[in-house]
Amino acid sequence: MKTVVIYNSQTGFTKRYAQWIAEAAGADCLELSAAKRTNLDAYKAIIFGGWACAGGIRKLSWFKNNIDNWNDKKLITFCVGASPIDSPEIEPFLKQNFTEAEFKKVSVFYFPGGLNYEKMSIPSKLMMKMFVKTLKAKKGKTEKEQAMAKMISASYDISDKKYIEPILKCLEK
Repeated sequence: MKTVVIYNSQTGFTKRYAQWIAEAAGADCLELSAAKRTNLDAYKAIIFGGWACAGGIRKLSWFKNNIDNWNDKKLITFCVGASPIDSPEIEPFLKQNFTEAEFKKVSVFYFPGGLNYEKMSIPSKLMMKMFVKTLKAKKGKTEKEQAMAKMISASYDISDKKYIEPILKCLEK
C-alpha cells in the first residue's frame, strides 16, 4: 500500500519515529512543510506525527482539516511525548484532540520520546522550566509528582523502535 509519513518535530523525537515507520513500511517520509506542497492523492495511507504540547498535538489542525478529503485512505496519527507509554493520562489526552467522528476515522497512537532541552525553542524551554519550578515548589507533592519533577528536570530519551509495531500492524489490516 503506497504510504506517506508526514511529521512535525521540534527536538527530533517525532522525526525519528517518522523515519523508523517510513523505513519499516517502505513509505515516503515528509516534513509537514514539504507535505503541504505535495499532492497526496496517490497515497492509500497517510500517517501524521506530531508532538505533545500543553494538552494538544502540534500541527494536528492541518491533518484534521484534511480528514474529510481523505475518505478513501487509511488515516493514522501518532503523537510523541515525554510521558512513559503506560501513563494513564495518555488515552484521555489523545481522545481530547479529536471529535468522536474524527476518532472513528483515524487510528491514533502514542509514542514515548523524551525531552531535549538543548534543541527546544526558547518559549518551550521557558514553559518547561517554569513547570518544573512550580512542580518542585508544590507543597505536599505525591510520589508521582516528585518522580515527574526529577524526570523532567533534565534532558532524557525513552524512545524505542519497538513502539512503532502497532502502526505497522494497522497498515497491514
